[in-house]
Amino acid sequence: MSTNRSGAAKPRRRLTAAQRRETIVGAATDVFAERGYRGASIDEIARRAGVTPPVVYDHFESKQALYRTLLEQHFAGLRGIWAEHFGGDAPPAERVARSFDAWFAYVEQHPFAGRMLFRDTTGDPELAAMHEEVAAVSRAAVMPLVAGEAGVFDLSAAGAEAILEMLWQVLRGVLQGLAIWWAEHPSVPRQQVVAVAVNTLWIGLERVQQGEGWQPAP
Repeated sequence: MSTNRSGAAKPRRRLTAAQRRETIVGAATDVFAERGYRGASIDEIARRAGVTPPVVYDHFESKQALYRTLLEQHFAGLRGIWAEHFGGDAPPAERVARSFDAWFAYVEQHPFAGRMLFRDTTGDPELAAMHEEVAAVSRAAVMPLVAGEAGVFDLSAAGAEAILEMLWQVLRGVLQGLAIWWAEHPSVPRQQVVAVAVNTLWIGLERVQQGEGWQPAP
């Protein structure tokens, strides 16, 4: 405890409930990123947050509830990037590049996103179902943006929904795969990761927009 000029101990500033919750969420982000869901414990999260386990349970009824909060928070952050950067009147290539850069900047600033949001959870059916439920909210919000850039495809024909879903899977697969790889190779500059993503995803679509395309032989 610190002291004032007279030498008397100054009382430690008491956190508000909202501030304490934010501290717990921050500590949980680090623990889940480092140890994964199964390896993380409420005791460790509480210790890093500077509180006791019962205080954590005052804010979150279970470890699963805390984990879900992190999923919702970070998926919301990522879809907010698409909403902010992907739309507008700028040339498509410019919007794609700035969106990808902002997306990877978020992953860089929030290790939980790169290490946990995109990891395979199929080994735990309950966790996988929760993960998919939260991810579906973001997918539904982003899909209209994907559709806006998919005008090169005939979305009025049968199978349009499947085309959009495939485009989303390609976009998600490349970005999330790179995010996982980047977490294991942090010395690679973000600009280089963004360049690979743009060149892999956008250049192909841009060529389709210019009239090129592959079709199976009749």
